[in-house]
Amino acid sequence: MVRNDSALDAQQVARARELLKTPARRDPMWPALVAATALAVTSVVFATVAVLAPPVATQHVAKSAPG
Repeated sequence: MVRNDSALDAQQVARARELLKTPARRDPMWPALVAATALAVTSVVFATVAVLAPPVATQHVAKSAPG
């Protein structure tokens, strides 16, 4: 004789627990990869432009004025 402490059916309780579990939600990876790639490309382009740009030549008005 099987002794059962509960009046509930164990299989039905297990099924109910499975149905109540929230499914694991996975966030998509591609938006983060696109953002990181865009940031990396932008920073490399900015650094390249900063290195290849000609130096800024300033000319002070007081020094170049005839006098």
